[in-house]
Amino acid sequence: MKARPSSGFGHYLRDLVYGALDGAITTMAVVAGAAGAELSIRAGLIMGLANLVGDGISMGASNYLGLKSELEQTARSVVEEAPWRHALATFVAFVVVGSVPLLGFVIGPLVHVSILPVAAALTAAALLGTGACRAPFVDRPMWRSALEMFVVGAVACLAAYLVGAVAARLL
Repeated sequence: MKARPSSGFGHYLRDLVYGALDGAITTMAVVAGAAGAELSIRAGLIMGLANLVGDGISMGASNYLGLKSELEQTARSVVEEAPWRHALATFVAFVVVGSVPLLGFVIGPLVHVSILPVAAALTAAALLGTGACRAPFVDRPMWRSALEMFVVGAVACLAAYLVGAVAARLL
């Protein structure tokens, strides 16, 4: 078993993957839910931006407190590990990758295509790219790591779309 690197991207891999995957999924879920509920572009974009900021901060803070708690519980140095750096890595990955689905609100209308398929394609590319970047750190083939990230994200996004569509019909 490989030890976690003490510095660099490898040291923050968990935080980066966690933030990127959650950012893409939750923001795409907002886009998919808004499309399923047939909300306006304005409402979907506002909800997406609010999610990006609010959930990004929540993810970073949760990672910070979770890691700090783990370090304190195991009597390891909070100062040496610097949980705030892990929180920052999570937040940045969340916001950067989580912004990708929102580009559908910009690109879709520009090219006269529905927002949902554009956002879905961009999110798929972001998940595949994040998975491919993860591959060298986990000693997996690039295609397998990319596919793993994509499948997890696709299942969550499909569920969000279906909930939005069903809720719009029921409410």
